[in-house]
Amino acid sequence: MTRIRNLIVVLGDQLNHDSSAFDDFDASCDRVWMAENQEEATHVWCHKFRLVAFFAPMRHFRDELKESGKEVIYHELPKDGRKARTSSFASLLRETLESHPIERVVMVQPGDYRVEESIRSVVDEQKVKFDKRDDRSFFCSIEQFADWADGRKSMVLEQFYRTMRKEHDVLVDADGKPEGGDWNYDSENRGKFGKGGPKDVPSLPSFRRDKITEEVIEMVNSRFADHPGKCDGFDLPVNRDQALAYLDDFVSHRLSEFGTYQDAMWSEQKFLYHSRLSNAINLHLLSPREVVDAAIVAYKEDQAPLNSVEGFIRQILGWREYVRGMYWTRMPEYGEKNALQCDESQDVPSFFWDGETKMACVADSMRLLIETAYAHHIQRLMVLGLFAQLYGVHPSKFNDWHMAMYADAIDWVSLPNALGMSQHGDGGVMATKPYCASGNYINRMSNYCKSCPYKPGEATGEDACPFTTLYWDFLDRHYDRFKKNNRMAMQLKHVERKDKKELHQIRVRAKQIREGAIEI
Repeated sequence: MTRIRNLIVVLGDQLNHDSSAFDDFDASCDRVWMAENQEEATHVWCHKFRLVAFFAPMRHFRDELKESGKEVIYHELPKDGRKARTSSFASLLRETLESHPIERVVMVQPGDYRVEESIRSVVDEQKVKFDKRDDRSFFCSIEQFADWADGRKSMVLEQFYRTMRKEHDVLVDADGKPEGGDWNYDSENRGKFGKGGPKDVPSLPSFRRDKITEEVIEMVNSRFADHPGKCDGFDLPVNRDQALAYLDDFVSHRLSEFGTYQDAMWSEQKFLYHSRLSNAINLHLLSPREVVDAAIVAYKEDQAPLNSVEGFIRQILGWREYVRGMYWTRMPEYGEKNALQCDESQDVPSFFWDGETKMACVADSMRLLIETAYAHHIQRLMVLGLFAQLYGVHPSKFNDWHMAMYADAIDWVSLPNALGMSQHGDGGVMATKPYCASGNYINRMSNYCKSCPYKPGEATGEDACPFTTLYWDFLDRHYDRFKKNNRMAMQLKHVERKDKKELHQIRVRAKQIREGAIEI
């Protein structure tokens, strides 16, 4: 049996040929190892679309590796659900290590602490050398972020973002000053559509599904038939060429309007002017550097205004890098945070899986999520995330749901966004105040309330908006917790002005909503 010098472990979110895992690769003595497995598909109740979004690109990447002359040990899930029911990274890797003479396991930094621990434990158990390499696809290494964070009392995104802009010479002049005079154009990125709604929203590119993708869809529908969501309309890029086409289409047709309307929502609109590139970037089909560069070119060639380009780059060079740094410098303790002391048994409501609710904003956001495993950041944060927060969902259970339902969810990006920013489970590490609001916010930023049986301005009564009822109840329940938070002062003053009788009615109705006594 041929001795393997390096067994290169490639995970489903590491599909780039320029990965550091392939540095000094020798086809005569190195092998690539990839695995679809039951545990990763079921440790949360994964959306069918999400499963296809991982497995189809993995199989395409496998074939590309083979075409480039690399030998690949690939574990493929069979369509028959009775087979490989207990497979995991650990069990499959152990099987390979026991059946082949292997000197070293090489792996790029994973995107999930749990996965890293699982793989490392098997490698240690089998007494094989382990080489974990940096993921070069990010702008900021974990060590660099830790150095930046060291000694800081607060880690404000804006400070980190400016550091990244200067270091990587992005939208800055020769003196390090920001393009246009300001670092941040967020104030210009809160536009609303008005009564007429969005005009002429370009459709996204579509790709003809090949045999590999069709086989994966068939396997998922057969093997994971009881999982939530749909995948028959799967339309995400499955290889780098398709991802590049997606990027080019966004920059050419939607980036110009993205900035102004990035916070707006409109019923029956799937993607508006958003890029929907997060899945391709997170799987490493695209590098964040080339995405940022493409946006800068569009600005320099007058194809997109500065507020759109800066707002888009802030999400990638700023927020995405910041979230990853926060995750890896705080795990594993971060995953246990529950600052609002939510009941450990409080899960997401049933309509977070099937969309069966009378609330128009939630129903429409869930319709999109069920069909495409996607919702843009305001639907995630200020509709679905907001409801979960006000409802009192335990932050780890919300993150489990988030990981299950979104095609672009990987633990490093999901956990800080879901547990921290959305649910305030970390007590203010990611955001100094909770993102809490009543139904009036949704009414301002969308047309949802016009077709909804609930009134956003009402907190009590049969037609009271559940968001508004739960909002006032949330502030009332956490009054003592937030009374010293200056950023919450105005909201808490409104609570103080509430009539005691009305507050009692709000508490009663909120309790009925949580207990399912009121069908919403």
